[in-house]
Amino acid sequence: MKHAAAAPLGRIVALRIMLFAALAMLTQLVAVLVEYGSDPEYLSLLALEQETDVLALGLSVQGNHLSYQLPDAHAARYGTEDSGYVARVRTANGVVLFSHCDAACTEHFLPLDLNPPSVWLRVLTPGYPLSFAGGRIIEKEGQRIFFEIAVERDTQHVVWEVLADEVLDHMILPMSLTLIFVLGATLLSVRSALRPVTAAAEQAEELDPLSPDARIEEAGMPREIAQLAGAVNRSYARTRELMAAQKLFTSAIAHEIRTPLAIIRLELERIDHPAARRATAELDELSHFAEQLVTLARLEALDRSGFQPVALDDLGRDIVGTMAPFVYSHGASIAFEGSDNPTLPGNAALLKDAVRNLIENAVRHSGPGIAIVVRTDDGPGLSVSDDGTGFVPSRPGDAPGHYKRAGGLGIGLEIVRRIAALHGGRLELERVEPHGTRARLIFAPAPSVTPDR
Repeated sequence: MKHAAAAPLGRIVALRIMLFAALAMLTQLVAVLVEYGSDPEYLSLLALEQETDVLALGLSVQGNHLSYQLPDAHAARYGTEDSGYVARVRTANGVVLFSHCDAACTEHFLPLDLNPPSVWLRVLTPGYPLSFAGGRIIEKEGQRIFFEIAVERDTQHVVWEVLADEVLDHMILPMSLTLIFVLGATLLSVRSALRPVTAAAEQAEELDPLSPDARIEEAGMPREIAQLAGAVNRSYARTRELMAAQKLFTSAIAHEIRTPLAIIRLELERIDHPAARRATAELDELSHFAEQLVTLARLEALDRSGFQPVALDDLGRDIVGTMAPFVYSHGASIAFEGSDNPTLPGNAALLKDAVRNLIENAVRHSGPGIAIVVRTDDGPGLSVSDDGTGFVPSRPGDAPGHYKRAGGLGIGLEIVRRIAALHGGRLELERVEPHGTRARLIFAPAPSVTPDR
């Protein structure tokens, strides 16, 4: 089962940082609410500072002349009767500039003839909702102005405005800035740390198990990533050892059975009986199978550094001419259709072996009287088509792309696949309507060469 790829590590880290930052902010918010909620007198002092700062916005000074206009933001609070909020603005010597006051002024505010302190506060009713009176001196252009307020009923929830300002100024803004810097630094660090991993992954994609020097370069990598690269290199080394052992085993078996098969065939040829002829044909099939095993073993040791440009049209004509007697002797026909003579770097002998296997496969397993056509295309590609009996679809558990002609052993197609893979290509098999089979070797386009100027 194919699983969807997980999210990038940078995104995972960023999301987790933001999650834990949100949890930290929520925890701190609860702590702030609990701390402030347990001290209503301190909240009253904060409310006094906040309210007088807003009221001070209405003060204007022109020379020695002072004037005051209640700010619009507080017009509904300190400009409406029976709102629960009262305020008075005066000079230090008792000159009143603004007054939204009733008997509460006399009851709660300091006398006009008293030189006021810088800040004073008196709690009217302990606890919540807030109920307090207080005053504060604010200097503007050398003038000392005294702002006094009294909150008897906090109908407009000044306490929540105070808490919101405290949370914004002392928690959200600082923590947001910290989060931005921490998140940015973390993502940069993760990206920098993963750069060797990306490089190692790109190297691993290019590794060829058949190459004796296939490995991931470990120099310059962080220790943990170098350990992973070393494990991959050791795994590839073990894979090459297993492949070498398998190649040796396969080649040894194939060579060992050649001589007994030849001896048996000679003995059968001395017997003039139809059963002996049938047995000889079976021995020929078995000998052919042994030759294919040897071919497979040799493919594993191929050095691709000696590849030369191969013209596919020329190769197709040669192999069709070579195979024509074999094809005609089995009652079939063969033809060649060329294109623009595409070329690719490769081993001409191996490519001929691949086409020869496809032709033999068609002749042996497609039925009598078939017509075979070998074609090249500008893919570049090379195909062998026939109008025979077709092929048996792959069964559950077979390797991807596997199929077997009726009565065939299928090893010839495995040789073709290996040869195609060695040339950076693949083998595609498809039915031809109304009947028949097309086997196509598809290769990667040769890299274009820009002429020197």
